[in-house]
Order: sequence, then structure tokens, then C-alpha cells
Amino acid sequence: MPNVYAVIMAGGVGSRFWPRSLEKNPKQLLEIVGKGTLIQNTVRRLTDIIEPSNILIVTNRIQKTIVAKQLPQIPADNIITEPLGRNTAPCIGLASLFIRRRDPDAVMVVLPADHIVQDEEEFKRVLRVAIWVAYESRHLITIGIEPRRPETGYGYIQVINEDDGTNPYFGRGVFKVKTFAEKPNVPTAQRFLESGDFLWNSGVFIWCVNTILEEIQKILPDLYAELMKIEAVIGSKHYEHTLETVYRIIRAISVDYGVMEKAHQVYVIRGDFGWSDVGSWDEVYRLSGKDDQGNSITGRAFLKDTKNALIFSPDKLVAALGIEDVIVINTEDALLVCKLGRSQDVKEVVDYLRRKQMYDYL
Repeated sequence: MPNVYAVIMAGGVGSRFWPRSLEKNPKQLLEIVGKGTLIQNTVRRLTDIIEPSNILIVTNRIQKTIVAKQLPQIPADNIITEPLGRNTAPCIGLASLFIRRRDPDAVMVVLPADHIVQDEEEFKRVLRVAIWVAYESRHLITIGIEPRRPETGYGYIQVINEDDGTNPYFGRGVFKVKTFAEKPNVPTAQRFLESGDFLWNSGVFIWCVNTILEEIQKILPDLYAELMKIEAVIGSKHYEHTLETVYRIIRAISVDYGVMEKAHQVYVIRGDFGWSDVGSWDEVYRLSGKDDQGNSITGRAFLKDTKNALIFSPDKLVAALGIEDVIVINTEDALLVCKLGRSQDVKEVVDYLRRKQMYDYL
């Protein structure tokens, strides 16, 4: 078994989960569905495969303290902070530098902090396959999710379903990637679903640490040059200043667009383990237990002639009369009332609050 590290990306704000998800206490640090916060559950399901000493968390300075409090099993030196959010390519590049210092031949598993996996045994089986293929092939590996519906909130991966004789891992359920597709509209998503060639992009990646850094060097040479400035001062008194300077220079770019879409050798493994990125309140409603009227309630509520409602109000009584298909999120600072199917638009509320500099609500 190769030496395996995990990098959990945990610096986001989760703006579609406003008003529960705030900058100082974002989505990944909340209990959304079931017991345990999302980041705690992400770490827990990895520990059969990866030692806590090999799990790195990348977050920001505001969230670092609460991340450390929620994950006491993770060594303090394994919590890496970014001074600014620059999307996933710089985040992954930075974490890669720390891993390469420990073991330049390590395999690296990259995961978001805020996803849900219902079938954890199947998830671990797929991850073990991905780790071996990444180590043997020295290629980039991702996990694609079997689509269940024409979802417009996810990116897609088109796979080559036939064995063309050039894929030695085809028999192990590993497919070559044909292309990546951005979030589609409804008709396009329906075509993707009907074709059988497309998977949801899970945002989970597996590769050798030197492989991803070599790909960044080839495809994003400007980013690589700046990362080398950071690597030269890791562990020294110049690290924080250099990190700050570099992050103010580099451009924000995702690893999907910046690397995966342009790399020549990318494999995908089909995953069918009850995955969700819990990307909106609509998704929380879909995942939650419901009464016989389709209502999901957390907290106190009086309902009459009310159907298909998601209500979160742990501190205040909510009375709902004669309404259907509604989301009510009631916190100490703010109240969200939203029609089911429209919760992707919650991000617009956050954008408005930022424009108006209403930071007390963020």
C-alpha cells in the first residue's frame, strides 16, 4: 500500500446555506443532516484508510480555530490556512507542497469538507481502487457519481464506456475521461442522463503528489512558479509573508478548469454510494426524513394544512398555516423564507448583503 495522504478543502462559506452558514461558522462546520458536522463526518469515514496524522485540512484564518476544535485528532501542523480564497487549484497546490516535503512518492486524496456519503463501505472500496490506480498509473483520477436525475447544479464528466484496448484498468471499473462539462441547463442535463455516458463531477480527486505538481507546472506554469516561492520558505520565518504575497498575485482558478480539463491522461471511477454535495436547502429537504405530509421539521413548529415544508427553527416557534412547498430557516439573526426549488437563489441574498456592507448578517 502506498503512503496515502488526504487533503480536505474546508475554506468555503457555503453562501447557499445562509442564514445558518456564515463566514465564521460555515456549512462544513454545521450539523446539516444526521449527527456530526460535515467536516467531522468527512474525516471519520477516511480513518479506516488514512491515518489522522496524514490528513491535512486547508481552511482560512477565520475558521482555523473552530476547525481545530472540531477535529482534535488532527495534528495542529496539519491545518493549513490560506490568506485569501483563490479557488481549488491554488489550494491543492499549496497542500501538495506540504505533502511532498514528507513523502514525494505519496498518493494524495483530495475531498471537499461538506459532502454526504450514505454508503460508506462502497465509498471506501472505490477510494481504495482509485488509490492503487493512481499509484500504479501515475495518472490523474477522479470519482464520478451515477446521475439519478437531470441535475443542473453539478458539473458532469463524459466517460469512454467501451474498452478500446488502451485502458489497462477498464476491468477494474476505471474509465478514461472524454471531456468535462460545466453545469448544464435542464434540456442538456436530460440528454446527459439519457446518454449513459455522463457522470456527476464529485470534486474528489486522487493522484500522486508529484503527478499533480508536474501537471500544474505544465498547464499552469505561472501558478507553479509562485508555489515554488512558497515551498522554498516552508518552516521558516519568511513563510507567512511569502504566502500572503503570493496569494495576492496568483489568480483564482479551479483545478477542474485549470488542470483536469486540459490534462491528457485522466481516469474516472464510477461511484454509487449515496453521494450528495448538499449544495442547497432543496438538497437538505430531499435528504431529510419527512412526516406523512412531506414536512421536515427541526425545532418547534405548529403546522396546519401545510405540506412539503422544510422548517429549521431550534429557538423559536414557527406556525405555518395553509402553505406548501416552502423552506423556512429561522436563526437568531435572520429569517429565510423560500419556495422549494428556488434555494439556489439564496446566494443572491448573500451578494446583496455584501454589496450593502451588512456584515452583521454574514
